[in-house]
Amino acid sequence: GMSPRRGNRARGLEISPRERLAREEGTVVLPRKDWGGRLPIALVYPNSYYIGMSNLGLHALYSLLNRHGDIVCERVFWERANQEHKAPPVSLESRRPLSAFRVVAFTISYEVDYFNVISILKASGIPPFSADRDESHPLIIAGGPCLTANPMPLAPFFDGFGIGEAEKLLPGLLSSVTNNINAKREELLKSLATVPGIYVPRMLPKTPVTRQWTENLDDFPVGSVILTRDTELGDLYLIEVERGCPWRCHFCLVSTVFRPMRFRSVDTLLAQAKEGLSHRKRLGLVGPAVSDYPHLEELLTGLRRMGAQFSMSSMRARNLPERILAEIAGGGTRTITLAPEAGSERLRQMINKGICEDDITDAVGKLARHGIKRLKLYFMVGLPTETDEDIAAIARLTLQCKSILDRQAKGARLSLNIAPFVPKAGTPFQRLPMASIGTLKQRIARLKGSLAPQGIQLKSESPAWSQVQAVLARGDTRVAQVLNNIEENSLAGWRKAVAGCHLDTDYYAHQQWPESQKLPWDIIDTGTKIDQPDAELNKVPK
Repeated sequence: GMSPRRGNRARGLEISPRERLAREEGTVVLPRKDWGGRLPIALVYPNSYYIGMSNLGLHALYSLLNRHGDIVCERVFWERANQEHKAPPVSLESRRPLSAFRVVAFTISYEVDYFNVISILKASGIPPFSADRDESHPLIIAGGPCLTANPMPLAPFFDGFGIGEAEKLLPGLLSSVTNNINAKREELLKSLATVPGIYVPRMLPKTPVTRQWTENLDDFPVGSVILTRDTELGDLYLIEVERGCPWRCHFCLVSTVFRPMRFRSVDTLLAQAKEGLSHRKRLGLVGPAVSDYPHLEELLTGLRRMGAQFSMSSMRARNLPERILAEIAGGGTRTITLAPEAGSERLRQMINKGICEDDITDAVGKLARHGIKRLKLYFMVGLPTETDEDIAAIARLTLQCKSILDRQAKGARLSLNIAPFVPKAGTPFQRLPMASIGTLKQRIARLKGSLAPQGIQLKSESPAWSQVQAVLARGDTRVAQVLNNIEENSLAGWRKAVAGCHLDTDYYAHQQWPESQKLPWDIIDTGTKIDQPDAELNKVPK
């Protein structure tokens, strides 16, 4: 499946950067460009190489930037060793520090990586706050899905944010930067603020910044540009099949930040697969709901004809046609992930996850018959209006799936991923509270108690870290002060900084925000009408 392989992580830590570079193969052969007369851009992924190199967004940006003859783009990661010694990170390609680049572009996938962003700037000797920098410092910009919904907790640190998708944002951004990089900082920021989709906090925009998205994905194939064994999906060549998600689950950022739903054509994907197969035997098909790709059968048949092995990142447990399942099993997929999200029908309807119990059990039966032996189920706990009965329903549904698997397949394995519900900016549930840490712990413990004895593996995300995520997801510029004051990137370090700044975490994480209240991220126009959740949710029982 497309989940991390054990054992590599430890190995990955001992490899020197030079060795790591030597072990890479490029699918887009990028000569190590010399810097003469080119604009140097550092592309920073604020986490380890191991994690960052599995991120298709990073690959897309690297190739989009290096396509320009007058730009040289190098990658920068933040390893555990940097973290422990507060050592300045240097670029992978030419081992230069961030201060040597004219532009530093962060691509940020997760809220908890915000901690690392500030650490990276400080370790690099760059003043973290935008107001303390001038033309002698690099221009510091950022993008990513969570920032597209709400950049406010990081707003004081960045000179500019790209709101939306890079393919659409980069042409305007780069022309503004290349024309004004030698001007006074104020001039450069003024110019950036006129580019559609670029939010420049210091220019205090009068009108909302509009999210930018790519109309035709076929113009921009997205796949692995650099292959390396030193990453969790090292034996796969990844291909982005689609962007956006047609199912509007109320808690989910993907369906709002990447709206509208867009697919690539079968021809483009098969051409890309052919390219990938010259480097790897196995392909990873990436997208929020790959099983909903409209020409899936044609695509999978084409891949099988090429002799490709493939895995899919996600399936929707509804109306899975037998022919397609046969192709998937034939393609060598062994692990499938399904996400019922809630155990009870009532809760699934409330979160707008349009699948019923029979859809789920049917899907499990079909998958098992086709030899898929490993199944992962994703559920959320702490959803608005959830009761103990809903938790019991998760256990019941899981055990039912297990008995279906056991009947069909010898040696089948079922595992559960449990994540606390976290309200996200830009989603229909953005004003709703998350459950208290105590409630979440108790619910996770109940599930473990009833499922572990049945041999079901259960992984859960930490409620305390989920609370941090909620504060960052719904935060405003007051949260920036906390981020700046964190001395060590741990829960204890966070709590100490929160206490020092008197930040009311309860307000950001656990309070329901009335419709009348202005949202911190009102400066962003996502360009999509957010579905209003049902009126009864406005009276969520505490």
